Amino acid sequence: MFDTATYVRRRNELKKLVKNGVIILFGNNESPANFPNNGYHPFRQDSSFLYYFGLQRDGLVGVIDIDNDKDILIGDDIDIEDIVWFGAVDSIHDMAQKAGTTDSAQMKSLKLICNDAMSKHRKIHILPPYRHDIKIQIFDLLGIHPCQQKESASMPLIKAVVKMRSTKEPQEIEELERAAVIGYKMHTTAMRLTQPGVTEKFIGGQVDGIANSYGSMVSFPTIYTQHGEIMHGAPSMNVLEEGRLVLCDAGAETINNYCSDNTRTMPVSGKFTQKQLEIYSIVEACHDYTLDVAKPGTKYADVHFAVCRLMFDKLKELGLTKGNTDEAVKAGAHAMFLPHGLGHMMGMDVHDMESLDQINVGFDEETRPNLEQFGTNCLRMGRRLEEGFVVTDEPGIYFIPALIDEWKANGHCKDFLNFDKLETYKDFGGIRIEDDVLITKDGCRFIGKDRIPYHPKDVENFMDNK
Repeated sequence: MFDTATYVRRRNELKKLVKNGVIILFGNNESPANFPNNGYHPFRQDSSFLYYFGLQRDGLVGVIDIDNDKDILIGDDIDIEDIVWFGAVDSIHDMAQKAGTTDSAQMKSLKLICNDAMSKHRKIHILPPYRHDIKIQIFDLLGIHPCQQKESASMPLIKAVVKMRSTKEPQEIEELERAAVIGYKMHTTAMRLTQPGVTEKFIGGQVDGIANSYGSMVSFPTIYTQHGEIMHGAPSMNVLEEGRLVLCDAGAETINNYCSDNTRTMPVSGKFTQKQLEIYSIVEACHDYTLDVAKPGTKYADVHFAVCRLMFDKLKELGLTKGNTDEAVKAGAHAMFLPHGLGHMMGMDVHDMESLDQINVGFDEETRPNLEQFGTNCLRMGRRLEEGFVVTDEPGIYFIPALIDEWKANGHCKDFLNFDKLETYKDFGGIRIEDDVLITKDGCRFIGKDRIPYHPKDVENFMDNK
C-alpha cells in the first residue's frame, strides 16, 4: 500500500468528479484453478478497488457514499478454520483504518445499503464487471441481469476513474520504475538462455520465475516463440532452431501491482542474417521515431499512422510494398505487416483499465476509433497524450502466411503489395520491439534506468557474452 492519505485523497477526488449517489467498488474473490480450494496464485485484486482502497485481501467491497461523505469497507472477518490454514489477517475494522475509511461492516450489510439507496431512488454507480461471481453478486444486490451489467455501468464513474488513473502520480511512476527493473532481468535472462537446442517452454518458465521471485506475478502470460507472427504465441515444447528468430514479450507486476511490458526479438544463433537485419532495422527505426515525436498534445493515433507510413516506405525499398504511401495506409495496406496498434496505456493493468472498455480509455470525444478497417480496429490508444501518461511503444512487422494467402486470393490492396515477394517471407516469422514510455512536460522518456538491448549490434554483443 501507499500511505493512508493517498487513498483518502483519491476517494475525495472521485466524489468530486462523480458528484452524487453511491459508488460501489467490488474487490475480487479467490478464483479456483480446478476446484474451489485450489485457487490461482497469487491472488490478484481488482485494480480500481486497489487504486481507491489499497487492500489486497479477497472478498472486499468498497462503498463510497458521496451524498453523506462517507466511505465504508465491506467484508467478512475470517474464522478460525481459515486462520489454521492460512494464518491470521487483519480484521475488516483494522483494514478500514489502513485505507482511511470512516466505517466498516460485514458483507450482509451491503444488501441493506443497496436496498436503502434504491428505495430513495439514489444513483448507484458501478464499474462494468468482468468476473462471473461479481456479476452474480451484482444481480443479487441490484437486480441487474449479467447480460445488462456492462450497459448499466455508470459512465460518470468510468470517466472519473479513467481521468484519475490515466495520469500517473510520482509514487506510481516509482512503482513502474521498479517493475522495469524486474522486466530488465526477465528479458536479459531470456537473451542469455536463448540458443539452439533449448525449448521455448524452458526459457518461458525461467522468465516467469523471475517475475514471481522479484515481484508479485507476470503482468500477462509470457510470450516466447519462434513464431513471432502469432501475436500471442505461448511458449511451446518446440526446440529453438539455428537460423530462426525468437520473440519474447514479457512483463512483471510489482508487489503493489504496477506493470512492465517489453518485447525483444533475437536471433536464436546470436547473429542476425542479412534478411532478418533488413526487417529488424525497419522496426528499430519505427520504435525510435515514436520516441522523437510522442509528446503532450499529440494524438497517439497520429503517431501510429506516421509510424505506418515510415514502415511502408522502408518496406518499399525492399520491394515488399509499392504505390503511393498515403493512399496505401488509408486503404489499410500497412496492416498486412502491422495488424495491431502502436501501443496502449499502461499502469496498474498492463492494458491499463481495459475492463472499462478501450473506447473510454484510449479515445475521447475528439478522437474516435475506426472499428471497420482491419488492423486499425485494433488501435487501443488514439487520444491526445498528456503529461503523466504511460504508454507502450511497440511497432512490429509480421509475415502471417494465412493473411498473405487470403489477401492475395481476394486481391486486397494488390496495388500496394508485392505478393510474389511476400511469398518468399512466409517462413520469416515476426519482429516486435516494445518499451514503456512516460510522457513528460516536453516529450517522453523510457521507463527504466537500464535499457534492455535492442539495437542489433547490442543484441548480438549481449548474446555473445553469455
